[in-house]
Formats: sequence, structure tokens, C-alpha cells
Amino acid sequence: MVAPPAPALPITLDLAVVGPMARTARDLALLLDVMAGPDPLTHGVAYDVALPSARHERLSDFRVLIIEDHPLIPTGSAVRAGMNRVAEALVDEGARVERRSPLLPDPTEAATLHMLLMLSNAAAGISVDVYEQLQTHAAVLSADDRSLDAARLRGMVLSHRDWVEANNRRELHRHGWRQLFAEFDAVVCPITPTPAFLHDHNGGLENRHIDIDGVEYPYFDQLVWAGLATMPGLPATAIPAGRSPEGLPVGVQLIGPMFEDRTPLRLAELLEQKIGGFQAP
Repeated sequence: MVAPPAPALPITLDLAVVGPMARTARDLALLLDVMAGPDPLTHGVAYDVALPSARHERLSDFRVLIIEDHPLIPTGSAVRAGMNRVAEALVDEGARVERRSPLLPDPTEAATLHMLLMLSNAAAGISVDVYEQLQTHAAVLSADDRSLDAARLRGMVLSHRDWVEANNRRELHRHGWRQLFAEFDAVVCPITPTPAFLHDHNGGLENRHIDIDGVEYPYFDQLVWAGLATMPGLPATAIPAGRSPEGLPVGVQLIGPMFEDRTPLRLAELLEQKIGGFQAP
């Protein structure tokens, strides 16, 4: 006798993301209207969601922080050009644009927390044998090793006690972002340090590299930019920002305040009108 399949119950996956979902900000806004809200089997029994409207309707009213550099990985020249294109469009329309702020939560710690939390979740289903091997490797790491490789390894064998500590630090970052978004409406930064790159299916991801202006870096290190928004749970909208000299697409992300998804979506729509949106290759 074959047992019936287990029912697919709703669960909340930490740091779960989806995409790409659409080619225009307007379509993304429509999808948000359709999809936003709690699962009807769980929290939806008790309450609904009402996301606030975008903070502004015109580019000239936006207060934007531009972040171009990360302490753990360089930003490629093509991505810098895309960032500058967006910054110039904002300035041209009269938006308030700043290049630095003491309110920005520490990006190095943010990257480390992202790796710890992400890998602890991703490694939860690995076999006991592999898990024990990883524990052995992690045990010999130097306490002074604060590299992203070390954070990934520690994350895969993170104890519940250490996960709680990392999660508490995440809450401090969330509070820092709330303070930042009292002064700014959105943050513009890279999604990755490079334009689109050739697919590489050789070996495991841990053995792959990305090329940043002729220098190779570990493949997973590029996630520091994605983790900037994902780790604290902030809405981020990716937009086209031109092409590299080789004709490859370059994107940047617009990060908004928690639960204020309509603000980066509106900013994305306005920037589409100003610098152009998706173009078929």
C-alpha cells in the first residue's frame, strides 16, 4: 500500500526571493496588487494587508542615497556607468541625491549576516555525513577569519543559539534602515558588480568565479549586493541602467523602506520614462 503524499502546507522561508517577474514597473505594480497579502490558510484568517502608497509621484520629490562601492568587492566599470546614468537622471529632474550617509548600516556586517542566515537555511537539508564533514572544517577556522568564505562555512553548520544571535543582529540592521529611511526615500545601488555574464555550468557554484574588470572573484561574493536588501527584508526593484561596451545589459536596484514596496516601484516607473526601460537584446 502506498501512503498518500503529504499535504503542501504553507511555510515561511527565510530570505526567500523570486524573480525576474516582469519587464516594466507598471506590470510589477499590478502583480503586487494581485499577490500581496498573508496566506489565506494561516495569517490571512485573522488579517489582511494594506501597503501604503508611494511616498512621491514625481522624481523631483525623491530623496535618494546612491551607494556605489562595497568594502568586500569592487564594482565593475560598466556597473559604475549605469549607476552614474541613474544618478544623473535624478539630479536632472531635481531630486535630492546624496553619495554617502552615516545612517547606512554596516555593509560588511550585513554581508556576513546574510551569508550566515542564508547558508544555515540552505544547508538544512544536507545529509548527516556531509554536515559532520562541514562541522569538522568549520571547527578549524581561525576566530580572526572574517572572510565571506568563512561566513558561508559557519552558516552551513550554524547552531540554533548562534542563529538567534545573528537574527538579533539582523533586527538591529532593520532599525538602522528605519532611521535611514526617515532621511531618504530610496537607496540606489548595484545588484551585482558586473553586467550579465556567460552561463557557466562547470563544477559546483563554490568553484566558479566572476570576472570584474579582468580580475576573478568567488562567485558567491557578488551576493553582498543582493543581501543588502534581502537580509533585512526590504523591497528592492531591479531596473535596466544601460549596456556595457560589449552590449551586455546592466542593472541597478532601488531599495525602499520595509513594507513600502510601492515607493521603489514608482521610482522605477519614473526612471523608465526618463532613461528608458527594458530593451530586447
